[in-house]
Amino acid sequence: MGPLRHYRENPMQQTVLRAYRYALDPTPAQADMLASHAGAARWAYNHALAVKITAHKQWKQLVAELVETGIPKAEARKQANQQVKIPTKPEIQKALNQVKGDSRKGIDGLCPWHHEVSTYAFQSAFEDADAAWKNWLASTKGERKGPQVGYPKFKVKGKSRDSFRLYGTIRLVGYRRLFLPRIKEVRLHGSGKELARLVERGDAVIQSVTVSRGGHRWYASVLAKVTMVIPDTPTKKQQTRGMVGVDLGVKALAALSKPLNPDDPATALVPNARHLAAAERRLKKADRALSRKTKGSNRRIKAERRVAKLRHQVAVRRASTIHQVTKRLATEFATIAIEDLNIAGMTRSAKGTIDAPGKNVRAKAGLNRNILDAALGEFRRQLEYKTAWYGSQLVVVDRWLPSSKTCSACGTVKETLRLSDRVFVCDACGMRLDRDLNAARNIEAAARL
Repeated sequence: MGPLRHYRENPMQQTVLRAYRYALDPTPAQADMLASHAGAARWAYNHALAVKITAHKQWKQLVAELVETGIPKAEARKQANQQVKIPTKPEIQKALNQVKGDSRKGIDGLCPWHHEVSTYAFQSAFEDADAAWKNWLASTKGERKGPQVGYPKFKVKGKSRDSFRLYGTIRLVGYRRLFLPRIKEVRLHGSGKELARLVERGDAVIQSVTVSRGGHRWYASVLAKVTMVIPDTPTKKQQTRGMVGVDLGVKALAALSKPLNPDDPATALVPNARHLAAAERRLKKADRALSRKTKGSNRRIKAERRVAKLRHQVAVRRASTIHQVTKRLATEFATIAIEDLNIAGMTRSAKGTIDAPGKNVRAKAGLNRNILDAALGEFRRQLEYKTAWYGSQLVVVDRWLPSSKTCSACGTVKETLRLSDRVFVCDACGMRLDRDLNAARNIEAAARL
């Protein structure tokens, strides 16, 4: 999706950072170079992390020694911070330059092959190591929102995602080729016309590109500083449609208090494509074939690629479905109301403990798998930035709202409602309605309060 224009009578121009993702069609030689850059970035990240961990161990040892001398722990930490510094990108890069070597001159070192790849692959990896360390520190101090960030780990070949980031001269050559430093022109699987025209008009400036491997494909995510026309008031169409309540779920991906198509009431229920379930038979067959292959053999490598390709296809189809639905919601309604879902809690295992084993563990595991396949968290994430792009508004109602148990007609709240009860029947007024549609109407009503 490109920059938004002509969505408001009084539009407002803003400069934002926006990513344009393209699938690549590299030649075999270019694919090898992409893999080499990803490997170099992984090595650089691990090198930087190793330097940081070594310094951190020295810091902890110094703190322990100071504490043993009778110094309070808080004071010991303060003194250790003054004596032992955790190296950052400039120090790490400067130190590496002295010992990296150069195979062109016959000088041995830590990475004498460094000249074979772009220096930006190293620099960006050092930046990523700094970010990982900073995030861990902020999380341990309670300065970072969200789940606790663990101690930074090394990237393992074959397990971590192949990825690297480049700066410098990055440009689109025509509409079907992308010029990357050191790698030269790589053909795009699709068209880069939208970004190319923005650059030609002076409405976009390319900042960087992140190249990554997903399944059997390489992708380039081009980050550009784009001047966008962002609406400051809802369009007439959005104002006419007003607010919509959205109940996210598994049976239907989204139940809407108002249909997407005003002339078709059936569009109030957005079907869940269940992409993982659709590919389950092929995935099981591929996984079984993989398990029979000898580790380290060429056949096992081919089997691993087959599994990765299938899983990647599922992810791409899932993302495409969510993008289509969230864009329609953000462009056709002035306000979108959703629940503040606790996905981690919803998908928690039901195994229990040895002393208190859980019940219906297999059924709960299947439900968890379906919830994760629906990607409800990604649905909300996309709505958050798309509503900002298209001038609409996202309202998140309280997660404890009994939206499924409350009658949307009279407000009576049921004491119990089983998951198998797909039709809500009100004992007070007799209303009968699909439980998800009923919940969507209650979400809309709660957002209006």
